[in-house]
Amino acid sequence: MDALAASLVAVFGTALGAALTHVFQRRNALRAESVAREERLRQERVAAFSSFAGALADYRRGQLDHWYARRRGEPGAEQLRREAARLRAVALEAMFRAELLTDSAELAATGRRALKESDRMNLSRTREELEGPRARSREAVYAYVAAAREWVPGA
Repeated sequence: MDALAASLVAVFGTALGAALTHVFQRRNALRAESVAREERLRQERVAAFSSFAGALADYRRGQLDHWYARRRGEPGAEQLRREAARLRAVALEAMFRAELLTDSAELAATGRRALKESDRMNLSRTREELEGPRARSREAVYAYVAAAREWVPGA
């Protein structure tokens, strides 16, 4: 009888140990999967947000190149206008990708504001008029990067 009881306790203990091991391993696997998912999202956000900020900087430069070439009457001004339009399209694409990676309406608005400020640079008629939109567009890009940092843990 004692042998039977000991055998039952051993079988029950083994089964309980196996069940507990399975529960803990499953919990650890889920936690590891969650951490990996969060890290992938963080990396995608870093790539998208920095790509958008870089595209905005390129677009600003393209706008300035076109603005100066047009004011000087340079023959390549039309080509620079097309390049600025291409850079704007690249910035738009990067903006859309960044917006898909967060549900922050505030961050999206900050990015769109940076793009609009860069758009306005080309409307200036004089160098003095250009300084305002130029400074505002630069600050808007910096504001976007600062706002995006909030969405990238550990940055």
